[in-house]
Amino acid sequence: MFPLKDNIPLARFPLVTVALVAINVIAYLLEIRHGGSFFGGPADSVAVHYGAIPYELTHPGKHCELVSVQTLEGVGRSVACQPVPFRVGQPGVLGSPGAQPATWETAFTSMFLHGSFLHIFGNMLFLAIFGPTVEDAMSRPRYLAFYLLGGLVALGAQVLVDPSSTGPTLGASGAIAGVLGGYLLLYPRARVLSLVFIVFFVTIIEVPAVFLLGFWFLEQLYFGLAGLDRVGGIGSSGEGVAYFAHIGGFAFGLLAIRLFALRRANRPRLPVY
Repeated sequence: MFPLKDNIPLARFPLVTVALVAINVIAYLLEIRHGGSFFGGPADSVAVHYGAIPYELTHPGKHCELVSVQTLEGVGRSVACQPVPFRVGQPGVLGSPGAQPATWETAFTSMFLHGSFLHIFGNMLFLAIFGPTVEDAMSRPRYLAFYLLGGLVALGAQVLVDPSSTGPTLGASGAIAGVLGGYLLLYPRARVLSLVFIVFFVTIIEVPAVFLLGFWFLEQLYFGLAGLDRVGGIGSSGEGVAYFAHIGGFAFGLLAIRLFALRRANRPRLPVY
């Protein structure tokens, strides 16, 4: 199911949302310029350098780097992190990583990086549809703060679930999940025009926002909890989806939207028959 547009009229041009989409697109193009491909995404070295790595965030002063390792299949690539004395960390790792951004900076840079074309396309689609309506309910500076805080809370939720993970976290989905949570609370009766695929049949229908976003959240919760059954308590699937970032961001949006929203939500347009 792909959302296309909602039926909430806007009072002004969504300047911040458009700017956020543009920044994400530009960042993606810059990513792949340093290695990778347009559809496949950036090189692993870029992801490790600018992505948010839970191990770095929970081990202050320690950094990670992409290294070559010998495997049964040949030479592969892995993320190695500096060990922490007298604590379980990365045994056998020697030396120091090269120059890289401060760990706190990666909490922000990771919000504007994506792992593939499909990754950024899906995120920007949801941001472009639901972001303008949420932005319309608050001042532009408040909306930007709401978006960034949602991304930080989302990252914190993912780190909390797997604090020693060495896999870099990339993507705007945590911040966008905050926008979705805020949208659901402000406009539960809105209707979202959506493209629906049923086997080989394709149709366009109007779906209540509470159903579309509620189903999305339950799906993230299901896959996130299912991932906890894996050894090590990793809260993501085999595809590397940070489900607990989505859950944390969405919960932030639900709980914080009333603190940020200034205007009453516009009434949805009634369907014309």
